[in-house]
Amino acid sequence: NLNLVGSGKPYVGFSMADAAKDAEAGQGKFKGRPIDLSTLLVLYPNLMHVVTVESTGIKSMKDLKGKRVSTGSPGSATEVMAFRLLEAAGLDKDKDVQRERLGAAESVNAMKDRKIDAFFWVGGLPTSAVTDLANSPGMTIVMVDNADEVAAMNKKYGNLYFKAVIPKTTYKGMAKDNQAAGVANILVVNAKMPDDEAYKIVKAVFDNKIDLVRTHKEYINVTLENQKQSSSPVQYHPGALKYLKEKNINVN
Repeated sequence: NLNLVGSGKPYVGFSMADAAKDAEAGQGKFKGRPIDLSTLLVLYPNLMHVVTVESTGIKSMKDLKGKRVSTGSPGSATEVMAFRLLEAAGLDKDKDVQRERLGAAESVNAMKDRKIDAFFWVGGLPTSAVTDLANSPGMTIVMVDNADEVAAMNKKYGNLYFKAVIPKTTYKGMAKDNQAAGVANILVVNAKMPDDEAYKIVKAVFDNKIDLVRTHKEYINVTLENQKQSSSPVQYHPGALKYLKEKNINVN
């Protein structure tokens, strides 16, 4: 998404705050090729799912040591955050886990086939692939707590992450609420997008919010009140600020 936005074409991209920060600064997988971004909207929180099943015996982040673990698709936002979580938990991503690089649906299939023991996925609630695993016969899902790693990640990478909860009612079989690390999901564009285009996009989102909520209930969290510069490491686009100012929202 961020590479498409960086192409200069009129793309609008979904991104997590940590990936957007790396892209704008030309760090991490964007090293040497910074992308000039602007925030249109802070959307909803993405929560880190560290998913396993009861038969693996995995109950904590430390228990991942020596296990077969998928850290997300290569170059994905899930992979970025998974690497940082493993590091914060004192685990070496290359030495301490047998790492696979699968997307959410692929990871679920691999779990069903007993080819991996756990997987990382960062997204909104609920995630359909995780629901699929939880509803599979013979599978009792276990969500591994990972919120304790937030402080260490923020110390190294900046205040991008926060502690959150995945309620036990989210997925079948959860024995308790899951203490998870969260990161903001943001809507970004190339900073060169004309102000009137950015304004129209933001206006369209709020004018049609009911329809968006019908497509995914997480959009209920896209509110004017949640538009805070502190939630995004990327500055708001002037066109977005114009709309928000009309609604008496000061992002600072």
